[in-house]
Amino acid sequence: MLATLFSLESLLLMACLLVLISLYIYDTRQKDHAVLRNFPIIGHFRYFLEYLGVYLRQFWFAQDREELPFNRAERSWVYRAAKGNDTMVGFGSTRDLRPIGTVLFVDAPFPVLGEDACETRPVVIGPYCKKPYETKHLFNISAMSYGSISKNAVLALSHGAKMGGCWLNTGEGGVSPYHLEGGCDIVAQIGTAKYGFCDVNGKLSDEALRGAALYPQIKMFELKLSQGAKPGKGGILPAAKVTPEIAAIRFIKPHQDAISPNRHPEISNVQELLNVIEHIRSLTGKPTGFKIVLGSYEWLDDLCQEILKRGIEKAPDFITLDGAEGGTGAAPASLIDYMGLPIAESLPVLIDTLVEYGLRDRIKVIASGKLVTPAEVAWALCVGADFVASARGFAFALGCIQALQCHTNHCPTGITTHNPRLMHGLDPTSKSMRVANYVKSILYETGVISHSCGVREPRELTRRHARIMTEKGISIPLSELYPNKVPGCKRSP
Repeated sequence: MLATLFSLESLLLMACLLVLISLYIYDTRQKDHAVLRNFPIIGHFRYFLEYLGVYLRQFWFAQDREELPFNRAERSWVYRAAKGNDTMVGFGSTRDLRPIGTVLFVDAPFPVLGEDACETRPVVIGPYCKKPYETKHLFNISAMSYGSISKNAVLALSHGAKMGGCWLNTGEGGVSPYHLEGGCDIVAQIGTAKYGFCDVNGKLSDEALRGAALYPQIKMFELKLSQGAKPGKGGILPAAKVTPEIAAIRFIKPHQDAISPNRHPEISNVQELLNVIEHIRSLTGKPTGFKIVLGSYEWLDDLCQEILKRGIEKAPDFITLDGAEGGTGAAPASLIDYMGLPIAESLPVLIDTLVEYGLRDRIKVIASGKLVTPAEVAWALCVGADFVASARGFAFALGCIQALQCHTNHCPTGITTHNPRLMHGLDPTSKSMRVANYVKSILYETGVISHSCGVREPRELTRRHARIMTEKGISIPLSELYPNKVPGCKRSP
């Protein structure tokens, strides 16, 4: 028996030595990595530690409020809220109030008396449509397509949205059975490749639009021009994530990269944009708008002037404004890091432009872009948004650990993968409860902020209810930084 054990140990030792010798020879002869040529075998530890760096920083070394794209304090709040745990903290805030751009809310000397929770007033989107959408939904699920996220993730979002009271945006991958299963309100997004809404030639299909409009759950249609992760570039779904089912829903071939055009081929100016919006609206009878990341401002004047020329009934029913800090989609680092304007700059510009042209009441604004906590939602409402939508906030509610593996099909939490083993870890039933809890926590604490500011519900917040820190070390009201424009002061020439 001992002889057998010794022989096994000898064999294992010999095998290890052979592996190390082979690795040494390979390292010294390969020409791609200088570190490995100079430091064979041990050089591999450098790459291994580099790979582990994101996880080591996240859990061991990063401070609560210094990590990007989302710091530990933000993630922890969402996790606690989604689990239905107490979100209170003690012994003061760890948030530094001194940096330029820090937002502070103005507490009223006589806040609203009563319960912290509050009812939001209904808002009508698309008053000139055959089927306007009246909703109280304030905080909603932004675009994440079936394909970019898993079946289990979509199911959890659909059921959670119904329980929590919000709408679910399908993303550009088309309307799947899993979006509809939960019974929530749906915003059907139409991307530049028209996935799920195209004919055999890849063009927008009137038949597909009419078919989608038959679903009572589908309340609105959103024409996606660009998104925060990659302004100026179309969607990218790697071949590994294009399963036969996803391909069938998108009307494409399976196991091939799904790459969308960087814009709608038939839309090259504001006139053509309004034409397509009107076409979709007339076919479906439902509110139709578009999603955009602002870069230049000038084209907004062209858009508004064209709307006034045609009549306000021809205006988009809503605009979803994504900030450059948005990031659920896979994209080149050069676009993620440098392209587009952040929501803090672009949202006031959009709101003010609509006010100046007298279109603010006609066109509703949905703000999106790293708005995952009640304070960020309240800020967007102060600036002038009607609704807020989030994608990554709900990803955290589903259990995302910010592993940054979204595009690899190896998501460890089963959210952005179609690997059955990994997807099995995401239970739609339990995670739908977390989605609902997250929505309710956002609404509750946004109500707390509103009452502290002296207003009865979040949509009564204005720019005078928030201040922003300046380079002088003192704060000024948002109403001073962005003075209220005069409604209707700009008209078509």
